[in-house]
Amino acid sequence: MADEKPASEIKIGKELNQGKTKIIYELPDSPDGNHVLLKSKDKITAFDSTRKNDLAGKAKFSTVTTSAIFELLSTCGIKTHYVKKHNDEAFIGINCDMIPLEVVTRRIATGSFLKRYPGVKEGYRFAPVKLEMFFKDDAQHDPFWTYEECVEAELTAGGRKIGKHELNVMGETAVTVFEIIERAWATVDVALVDMKIEFGIDRKTGDLLLADVIDNDSWRIWPSGDKRLMRDKQVYRNLPEVTPEALEQVKKNYQWVAGEVQKLNQHHPGHAVIFMGSPSDVDHCKKIESSLKEFGIPTDLRICSAHKGTEDALQVLQWYEGQGIPVVIIAVAGRSNGLGPVLSGNSAFPVINCPPPSSQWGAQDIWSSLRLPSGLGCTTALNPDGAALATAQILGLSDHVVWGIVKGKQLNTAVGLAVADKKLHQ
Repeated sequence: MADEKPASEIKIGKELNQGKTKIIYELPDSPDGNHVLLKSKDKITAFDSTRKNDLAGKAKFSTVTTSAIFELLSTCGIKTHYVKKHNDEAFIGINCDMIPLEVVTRRIATGSFLKRYPGVKEGYRFAPVKLEMFFKDDAQHDPFWTYEECVEAELTAGGRKIGKHELNVMGETAVTVFEIIERAWATVDVALVDMKIEFGIDRKTGDLLLADVIDNDSWRIWPSGDKRLMRDKQVYRNLPEVTPEALEQVKKNYQWVAGEVQKLNQHHPGHAVIFMGSPSDVDHCKKIESSLKEFGIPTDLRICSAHKGTEDALQVLQWYEGQGIPVVIIAVAGRSNGLGPVLSGNSAFPVINCPPPSSQWGAQDIWSSLRLPSGLGCTTALNPDGAALATAQILGLSDHVVWGIVKGKQLNTAVGLAVADKKLHQ
């Protein structure tokens, strides 16, 4: 925003907390004093800090990685504590009271999972994603807790009891976050094997938020799905001896990850084209266009009549076919819908009929969109939001960000229903 202060002018207050790899400072001049500065350290640790080393540049690489991942998740509608990047070594976030649980999601069985379940072979693929929770306690080496143990512990954070509702939301969010990041990494031929995240309670609003950091300490990633090519913190854990040469390779891995994550926010969402049979359909088409904007999908509105200007309609269609990008067509035509079927019969593009509502003959007109000759594959959505969602689900097959926005909306709908149910039964 235009009135935001540059990083050099932001007043940094007292230290609030210090962990193994970061320091948290208050920002007294932030909105309601509810923002904090999270500054990374040039430190790397393992085995409950029994192994620890300085690693020049790690603070920068961690901040770059965390910022890129949180920005991707924010684009997809995931509720996080991330506000913005402050500088190369710090970002600004909402002040949260952290829940002492690590939420782990796994796609491939490896690491500690194999020790707990020796009957499972390394490489076993979890579908759906495997969800686990661990209690944060260095003295006990962060023990694995079952769902029931998490419930019975009656944890609290920010004055809020962490009960079944909160645990369910954390679990559903963790799985969605994993799937979004997994799909993003796949665009650069990197397999996300597993990851850990944490949640906190907004000290001001009481909202449950994805918090802490998501950096190269948070996951296992295997380029090309090959464990031998791992680029994450596990390389440091696996070192038989920590030497300057080994640390330099670890540093290069973190630097490589910080560079690759910049590509994860780059995407090409394709295009939606709304064909309308008459200028009188513009308002209905504008509603579809508005819904498509929520998915970040570029949209064109065109007026073409399949009945009165068939050749012109097909020429417009052929122009889009020549662009070489994924396109979904939405056909808006009332009364006798010839537009959608004609476009579908002359193109390989997906076509979605979304006829404008009519109080007079709508119940009869809809059959022109539903009952079609063989060889036509156009589908029909009865409302603008449905047409936009169907378009996003199609384009999401070739674009990870659009796919992530769809998943984020589905998550928020499910969480919203759970929140409403909890309020109703309090």
